[in-house]
Amino acid sequence: MTFPGPAWAKGPLYRNHLAGIGAPDPRKRVDPTHMPWAAIGRVQTELGTRCTGFLLSPILVETAAHCLWQATTKQFVQAHSVHFLLAYQAGHYSAHGRVQRFIIPPGYKAGSANTAGLDRATLVLENPIAPPETTLHAPTTAMTVHASTPVMLGGYEQNQPDTLTADQHCSITGMQQDQTGHFLLAHTCAGTHGSSGAPLLYATPQGWQAIGIQTLAARNGAGGLATLLNTSTVFSK
Repeated sequence: MTFPGPAWAKGPLYRNHLAGIGAPDPRKRVDPTHMPWAAIGRVQTELGTRCTGFLLSPILVETAAHCLWQATTKQFVQAHSVHFLLAYQAGHYSAHGRVQRFIIPPGYKAGSANTAGLDRATLVLENPIAPPETTLHAPTTAMTVHASTPVMLGGYEQNQPDTLTADQHCSITGMQQDQTGHFLLAHTCAGTHGSSGAPLLYATPQGWQAIGIQTLAARNGAGGLATLLNTSTVFSK
């Protein structure tokens, strides 16, 4: 899988090319009241940007850093202008959180795929908005993923922005490096503009883990790249 330049999986809605989606389209609507989907929500700014995010704790949301970047001003948005709508569906949501501050990895350069391996943002909410059982786990120790490791990807996407849809039958294909040497997971999951920040989900005996954050969509066909949540993750054929 090759990515000749960035096809950001971020909105807005006026784009009409569904990067990252193949034919036939495997995405289906999922129930945001059941895990792991209940931990996912819509990240939106008061300037109109919309992406996907997910809870790692009752007060912490992960998303893609480029969702918070304003190309016109060449600055990140103000934290207080960012909102998280948990389990959003057709104008309704289970909880709302306003962002108090956000944390972006040092070295991330917005507006370029050169540092895509650092394209993540941790949003600190003003207050907890959900119980611990409505959060996803990230790998806390080194893990190995293989070609064909089954994963899922779900988010709020360009052509269905008010509905949570997911590709539940996709897999890891390998790892790629950005221009600064940071690794990303390559996958076959269908996800287009708006899915940025969505969790790449992996089932374990202990429950669902988010092993990556959707960052880039393939320009042609299904697939994309996900920033690692645990940089100790390794790939083995």
